[in-house]
Amino acid sequence: MIQLSRRSLLAVTAVVDIALHARPTPVAAKALAARHELPPRHLETVLQALVRVGILKGVRGPRGGYELAKERRRITAGEIVRAAMQANADETLPPLPQSALVDAVIDPMMQQAMEAWLARLDAVSVADLCREAEERAATGKSAIDTDFTI
Repeated sequence: MIQLSRRSLLAVTAVVDIALHARPTPVAAKALAARHELPPRHLETVLQALVRVGILKGVRGPRGGYELAKERRRITAGEIVRAAMQANADETLPPLPQSALVDAVIDPMMQQAMEAWLARLDAVSVADLCREAEERAATGKSAIDTDFTI
């Protein structure tokens, strides 16, 4: 059974932030953490997981950081969440309940719900999320940090 986590929200946020801010230089993890008021050590594990699955690319050096490994339109929110959940599976979690009820009823229902949720996220690309962020910043609907170049 898959668990939803804060890590999924963090991963999607990080990828969209990097998509918005990685021009012309990669986004430093410290800058990303500061924009979202996060300790950099929590962010680094998520970013490395996204690099391992090919969503982000790490750039070394004094002006290093992270950038998208492929085009915005080719990365979906579902892909990002799957990577975050996979990374989350490595953490120590409490044991899952095991019984006939879980096997016959609860787990299949939870799997169906998860598949439907991920299918919906697969329909949303990073380009869609960036476009939404840019539109809201342009119309003043939210306080999105607009120090990015379009």
